[in-house]
Amino acid sequence: MPSPKEFIDHELAMLSNQVVMWRRHFHENPELSFHEVHTSQFVYDTLCSMTNLEVTRPSPTSVMAKLIGDVPGKVIALRADMDALPIEEANVFSFASKVPGVMHACGHDGHTAILLGVAKLLSGLKNEINGEIRFLFQHAEELFPGGAEEMVSAGVMEGVDLVLGAHLWASLPVGLVAIAPGPLLAAPDTFRITIIGRGGHAASPNETIDPIAIGAQVVTNLQHVVSRYKDPFLPAVVSVTQFIAGTADNVIPGSAMLAGTVRIFDKELRDQIPEQMKRIVKGVCEAHAATFEFVYQKGYRPVINDANVASQLEASFIRTFGESRVENAEPTMGGEDFSAYLEKAPGAFFFIGAGNERAGITYPHHHPRFTVDEDALAIGVKGYVNAVFDLM
Repeated sequence: MPSPKEFIDHELAMLSNQVVMWRRHFHENPELSFHEVHTSQFVYDTLCSMTNLEVTRPSPTSVMAKLIGDVPGKVIALRADMDALPIEEANVFSFASKVPGVMHACGHDGHTAILLGVAKLLSGLKNEINGEIRFLFQHAEELFPGGAEEMVSAGVMEGVDLVLGAHLWASLPVGLVAIAPGPLLAAPDTFRITIIGRGGHAASPNETIDPIAIGAQVVTNLQHVVSRYKDPFLPAVVSVTQFIAGTADNVIPGSAMLAGTVRIFDKELRDQIPEQMKRIVKGVCEAHAATFEFVYQKGYRPVINDANVASQLEASFIRTFGESRVENAEPTMGGEDFSAYLEKAPGAFFFIGAGNERAGITYPHHHPRFTVDEDALAIGVKGYVNAVFDLM
């Protein structure tokens, strides 16, 4: 009788090609957030074809499978996101997106394939499982308010002792994994500012209250939020990403709209920055006799890894891959609704290297030519499976 480790290595060698095929199927057939109808059905059907799994649908476009071991123990949840992005793919793969204007430009196709591989492999080890493994195939990570909150409300985290999640990472070379305790991904908040002036003829600006000129000052002054109004040891980003105003060359418009994002880790700073922004907008507008509307929306919470779980996960990765292939993950200002699960149980989020400069796999996430080195898929499966046994 082979040991669990020998079984894992043998099965992974047999399963690797299947995981790649699953990933290519998802890549070829992407679906946007909250519309993962065919994706979730494919996942559901695939899980139902496996042994020892209890498969349910927590929401219309999500899937959960439970693997309950023969011996009581911890309940460990593993999560993968399934949604694609509204981007026209520029790759020319045989498995490139068949859906105009939609592509998997962030690696979620790989995440889903990896977790299917983990479920397949672990389902054959039911008698070795102490406790329960819960596989969460989540919809709508890319679109606020996100699918994680909806799945949590549906009860997928009830009784869970710890939760793990991963992301294929373009800037990390394939073959490496990265994990760290503490803050890893920021809270991705958004804002919208409407500056209301008085329009008129561009030849007579003195008869107008020019919202474009005022808006330009607002953009400039908002940079002081990060450079002058916060503790320099607390990371934050304030980015104006939209400036929309005017319809003609000779007309000063009556209003201008600015919008963008704020990325923060610190809870207190997250509460302070909107007030600082609003004060700046108010001051600039009042100085020029304009009025304004300010809307600030808090997005996902920051992803903050539990120190104990992250430490155990790092030790597991070192045992599995060797110390030279395990790196300390650098915090990023990207956002992730995995934080919703961390509100219910301690856990950790880690990165799986997916870049390969030699193969030209260098494009960043959300780029029309984004892709991953498919060797990363087997690494993800192996990392998850061994971590489950180490954390049980």
